[in-house]
Amino acid sequence: MNIFPAIDLYEGRAVRLYRGDYRQMTVYDPEPLNTAKKFEAAGAKYLHMVDLEGAKTGGTPNAETVRKIVEGTGLFVELGGGIRSMEVVEKYLSLGVRRVILGTAAITDGDFVRRAVDKYGPAIAVGADVRDGYISIKGWTETSDMTLEAFMDKFQHMGVTTVICTDISRDGAMRGANRALYAELQKRCAMNIVASGGVSSLEDVKALAQMKLYGAIIGKAYYTGAIDLKEAIREACR
Repeated sequence: MNIFPAIDLYEGRAVRLYRGDYRQMTVYDPEPLNTAKKFEAAGAKYLHMVDLEGAKTGGTPNAETVRKIVEGTGLFVELGGGIRSMEVVEKYLSLGVRRVILGTAAITDGDFVRRAVDKYGPAIAVGADVRDGYISIKGWTETSDMTLEAFMDKFQHMGVTTVICTDISRDGAMRGANRALYAELQKRCAMNIVASGGVSSLEDVKALAQMKLYGAIIGKAYYTGAIDLKEAIREACR
């Protein structure tokens, strides 16, 4: 299993939200490149980033910060947050981002997702941000009427190869990963599943790795010291 340490971007800084609430934001690093380099030094090969401003507005306000991180490290960078047009997809891929994650657009513009997958294949992932069984959009500020099951079926059929599934109720809450959810998805889907939200202990990492998930995202647990990234990577690779 691959470990994706996470950087959430807001106004060029590395921050974390509590359960997706923009009013409960903690700033961890005013210069995110420093954090990315620490991840790399700990043995990370992957980096998960979210542009929290872009997620709300659909723009690319943190593109320069993204560029610095891509050019300043050798990490495989995946990025989500506000990617709702081919122009934005192409902009980020041209900066060296290896995979872009479509969230809101996956719900509001299925034709765009299809065109992006047809053109860029595995460089396109979708984000399933789940609250009470339904997909949330626009930076988790709205809940759609699409269930997680319908979402997974739709995009697997479309040819999407990777899905980042976030249990919003556990994101930043340090309550542990929703292991039952990921076990069910792993049985149900042929896509690469990346677990996100609540991965807060080495036991979580071990359990998810035993499911043979493609990846797991570690966010707040790294920043608070609850998980040692080097140890997590070692456990995930056993």
